[in-house]
Order: sequence, then structure tokens, then C-alpha cells
Amino acid sequence: MNKLKLEIKRMSYSQSQSGAYALILGVVGTEKRLPIIIGGFEAQSIAIEMEKMKPTRPLTHDLFKNFASHFGINILEVVINKFEEGIFFSKLVCEKNGDITEIDSRTSDAIALALRFDCPIYAYESIIEETGIFMDD
Repeated sequence: MNKLKLEIKRMSYSQSQSGAYALILGVVGTEKRLPIIIGGFEAQSIAIEMEKMKPTRPLTHDLFKNFASHFGINILEVVINKFEEGIFFSKLVCEKNGDITEIDSRTSDAIALALRFDCPIYAYESIIEETGIFMDD
């Protein structure tokens, strides 16, 4: 399947769901956007990493990054690989000693980790066609 590279465009408080946030991902080089509703904790974790803030104690995603790095595990990429009943599903493509493994993940957690591992975020083209919208920045 063809993958399209995504970048975080913005995040805002969700007008439709109380306590939730809208994370807007953009297909690189286009005006196509993928809006994803995420929880407050994940939104905070993403925002802190985007702003390069350093909390006094590690957040859960920081702990995961430290744990994985300690044991030589690297996340190569995040792929949004399924959309079902209004929910996006993702996988972490991980590498250790040349072995590649895919791990199921919530999309919000996967994006928070992608920022920490400085790895690309992709979605299958079919998902972008099904759920993407055109938005002017």
C-alpha cells in the first residue's frame, strides 16, 4: 500500500467533544488534512514535546522513550494503518539489532512517540482518501 507522509499542522480544543482536542495532520506538499480527536493527556504530551519543554519528571511517553533507548529499541516510523468505526489505528515500526517489528498503538500515543523518536508519520493513501479533508492553513 502507498504511504503518504504527514506533519503536525496544529492542535486545538475540540468544539465537538468536551475534554478532547483536535490534532490536525497535513499530507506533506498538499492542502489535504487529517483531523484526529485525541484526549487531553495525549494532547498535553504532544504539545510539551512540540514546544521542547522539559517537565521536571518524565511523562509516560518520555518514560517509554527512555526505556526503549536503554534497551536499544528505535522507532523508525509511525503508520496510521486503519480507520474503523470512526477510530484511527496506528502501528509503531520498531528496530532492534536489525530486526524490524510492528507494534499496535493508539494514534495519539504513536504521534507523541514519533515526536520523541524524531521519526516520520505516515498514513496509507486509502485512509487519506476516506477521511482526509481539504483545509487552508
